[in-house]
Amino acid sequence: MKAFIALTIIAAAGLSACKKDKPIENPPVVNEEELITTCQLTFTDVNGVQPTVTATFRDVDGPGGNAPELFDTIRLQANTTYNAVISLLNESVTPAESISDEVLEEADEHLFCFTPAITLNLAITRTDSDGQFEIGLQSQWVTGIASARETTIRLKHQPGVKDGTCEPGDTDLELSFRTEIQ
Repeated sequence: MKAFIALTIIAAAGLSACKKDKPIENPPVVNEEELITTCQLTFTDVNGVQPTVTATFRDVDGPGGNAPELFDTIRLQANTTYNAVISLLNESVTPAESISDEVLEEADEHLFCFTPAITLNLAITRTDSDGQFEIGLQSQWVTGIASARETTIRLKHQPGVKDGTCEPGDTDLELSFRTEIQ
């Protein structure tokens, strides 16, 4: 009887060792979120009268680490129209990687959303397009009379759901720049 039990245990162990593994399925393709350490906005007066303005956010160690090294205030002249360009970088690697290029390559999946505070005398219009919807790497900022508040800039990642609005998708970046119209 002991021999029978021992053979049963050995047979059971052998059968379980011979189980066919499930075939490995191809893992789903995931669009990995890129690290954005730097967001630089460059404002150029369309009339060429006012000096070019640059405002930069830089947090090289990324979210959750040390405080940002740089978080400029946007200072624009009253009653002026500016063309604005956003440059996104990952400066945690050398050489720095242009995230703006990746946003442009996947333009049909990205949208910048600009939200100036209600009491800030500022209107912002996206001026670039993916062929169907705006993107926002380029925009026009029209200032009114002097005021100061926050302007929130969000980069939305909207694969398969981009509809020209800021509601669908995930937020890749959200920054609130102090904005002063002087």
